[in-house]
Amino acid sequence: MGVHGDEPGKATEWPGALDVRSLLEGGWRPTPIRDFILKVHSRCNLACDYCYMYEMADQGWRRQPRRMSRQVLEWTAQRIGEHARANRLSDIQVVLHGGEPLLAGVEHLRYAIETILDAGGSDVGVGFSVQTNGVLLDELYLDLFAEYGVSVGVSVDGDEEGHDLHRRRPDGRGSYRDVVGGLERLMGPRYRHLFGGLLSTIELRNDPVVTYESLLEFSPPEMDFLLPHGNWDAPPPGRPADESTPYGDWLIAIFDRWYSGEADVVRIRLFSEIIRLLFGRMSASEAVGLSPVAVAVVETNGEIEQVDSLKSAYEGAAGTRLHVSRDPFDTVLSLPSVAARQIGRRALSEQCLACAAHEVCGGGLYPHRYRSGTGFRNPSVFCHDLYKLISHIRDVLGRDLGLVAVESPAPVG
Repeated sequence: MGVHGDEPGKATEWPGALDVRSLLEGGWRPTPIRDFILKVHSRCNLACDYCYMYEMADQGWRRQPRRMSRQVLEWTAQRIGEHARANRLSDIQVVLHGGEPLLAGVEHLRYAIETILDAGGSDVGVGFSVQTNGVLLDELYLDLFAEYGVSVGVSVDGDEEGHDLHRRRPDGRGSYRDVVGGLERLMGPRYRHLFGGLLSTIELRNDPVVTYESLLEFSPPEMDFLLPHGNWDAPPPGRPADESTPYGDWLIAIFDRWYSGEADVVRIRLFSEIIRLLFGRMSASEAVGLSPVAVAVVETNGEIEQVDSLKSAYEGAAGTRLHVSRDPFDTVLSLPSVAARQIGRRALSEQCLACAAHEVCGGGLYPHRYRSGTGFRNPSVFCHDLYKLISHIRDVLGRDLGLVAVESPAPVG
């Protein structure tokens, strides 16, 4: 396994100087990639003003082909099958993503699915999902997804007023009513089994309980609330450089409403993952915990990248200089930037290690830790918010189970 460097201009920032060879000699072994995100289309039919793809630091989308070609799809499928067999993976997950993936068209998505299934063969199980804004979700797409068992996740930011605050069309019109139309089709009896859940980006100006209850009306099996992307150089909206906890308070309001009502009916991913971690289990999410991140992204031109949320940090942050036409996915695992997300506590800052919540928080989402000069070895810009949320959930569970909550020291980020 060769050892490759990362973005050359960032060599002095963590994890640019991480010695992967020493890690390997010391007995560490990378976790094979199980989640493959395919950017089947690089453009979008909405113009959400908070989008990390189009509105933040990395503007590489402008150089990408609009649609992933059949040749790139074939190379990608071959590499996925190769990686799965080399690492004896009996099942993997493939996410059809964008931009807006439905812009690729029904037949192109069919070709993508069938090509990946063929490359996997009978010995590799492939689970497919698609993350869409829902505007184009009609029976043609739903019939395709039903044929191949593709799980459908839809992005919705609450009620109409809250959703249309950011998720608008390029001409300024809101998208909520079109999204609801797509959701209603998805919720019909023929397709209901495909409904994967709802994804919502937090907006502090939206009432948290109203937001939650408006999503609940769609009866999703799962929902997740995403902290808006930002970092120490470019803080997220409403996140002042002090010890206040606006995002933690927003999420706590939903947690209390959910925990006392629908916790056994609908899963809220962030809360469920924190609860798992508090009980000593591993996390299945990169947002919290210290589980190895084993994800690769393939751009429309065939470039292999890391998780695309890194694009919010700086130009080229997600890049690897690898391509599916020549590089196996195993090569990705030797990159310092990828190894840093698989070595657990060894990747955390001293501030994080001194905090009682670090095993649960895990330092927070990796892109939210970035600060120019030091790179990604910092606490999350949402440090105080996460600490308050985790402490609150711990205390609620402690009371519910008749346990005595242990007082923890304050976060030091």
